Amino acid sequence: MSNFIDELKWRGMLHDVMPGTEDLLQKEMTKGYIGFDPTADSLGVGNLVQIMTLMHFQKAGHKPMALVGGATGRVGDPSGKSQERNLLEIDQLQHNQDCQRKQLERFLDFNCGANSAELVNNYDWFKDMGFLDFIRVAGKHLTVNYMLAKDSVKSRLETGMSFTEFSYQLIQGYDFYHLWKNEGVKLQMGGSDQWGNITTGTELIRRMAGGEAFALTTPLIKKADGSKFGKSEGGNIWLDPEKTSPYHFYQFWLNAADSDAGSFLRIFSLKNKEEIEALEAEHAEAPHTRVLQRALAEEVTERVHSRADLDNAISASDILFGKGTEESLRSLNSATLMNIFEGVDQFELSRDQLSAGIPIIDLLAESTAVFPSKGEARKMLQANGVSINKQKVGADYVLDTKDLLNDQLILVQKGKKNYYLIRLS
Repeated sequence: MSNFIDELKWRGMLHDVMPGTEDLLQKEMTKGYIGFDPTADSLGVGNLVQIMTLMHFQKAGHKPMALVGGATGRVGDPSGKSQERNLLEIDQLQHNQDCQRKQLERFLDFNCGANSAELVNNYDWFKDMGFLDFIRVAGKHLTVNYMLAKDSVKSRLETGMSFTEFSYQLIQGYDFYHLWKNEGVKLQMGGSDQWGNITTGTELIRRMAGGEAFALTTPLIKKADGSKFGKSEGGNIWLDPEKTSPYHFYQFWLNAADSDAGSFLRIFSLKNKEEIEALEAEHAEAPHTRVLQRALAEEVTERVHSRADLDNAISASDILFGKGTEESLRSLNSATLMNIFEGVDQFELSRDQLSAGIPIIDLLAESTAVFPSKGEARKMLQANGVSINKQKVGADYVLDTKDLLNDQLILVQKGKKNYYLIRLS
């Protein structure tokens, strides 16, 4: 077994750790778990810190467990929240769990013997437990004063918190007790905002059974400018390609600020210290090449999606920023094209119009509004400033169905940065 704590330290992924945790991990293969919020059918990049923690835990020779909170998802965790979350029904939670497992399987090995990853759902042990049973078994072991002292509770006292959310830490604490008693789990991990909930679990294990368990947290990731990690102008960055396309996922990492790229590479990459330091030295000599961002974007995109999706994303980026060719453009499917040109002006043509052939000037100034007049269109064409599917065209060019990409789209470029999509209606 390698030293898991040392690995987290040099990567900047260790925030708090309970005394004795490192000794435990060096002494024996340990079962440890992290809880995941099941209220969406996809994990997001904000979950990647915890996923990477489980990856390093498994690589260090230990057994990782991911707990999807089918029960706690019906209650709501107040940690880091300013208001109570919406509660979901069982069918939706089960669907979300199934989707999240498929994503976790891209990171964790669920078939590698003694330290294979496992997925558990706390609804399995809560579904048959009545309220009176729970407060008799678990509730009597913690005082209200103890629960009120937790930061996740204190931060909400002024604005108000329902009893449902107040009970969350006790339910999560019981999760740890259940897994400790029935599965031999000795370690719970999570983000630093979960420290109070996690230590409630260790305290419950001590008070209910005289047992010993351990806690470890990672820092909450923020960008160097103080803004929240994991979001873009369009909202959350998801691991599901239907929610965030591989192209936009790749661009999220590629656009990381220089001040963030080094720390992000340590956290979200599996590259070792020597490899990362070499990339940092290369980046310091030529920051404009964005070598750190490229290494980060390529590794994470391929792991979350696939090599083919990464190649598509790179080709799409080259096209968008002026280095692509018609051949590379034709290699992309329609969905990728629509994603990379999301937000550009679009125009429609009928197949009959295109089959008959359309002079380029008519297309640009009449069939579409790329130019306000034929005169301006002609002037730009004569200046070699118009491209169809990345190929420069002249004023005498006639478009027809041969210009269609995937038999659906035509890309018009005016100057260096102005793009337009024409699609068949």
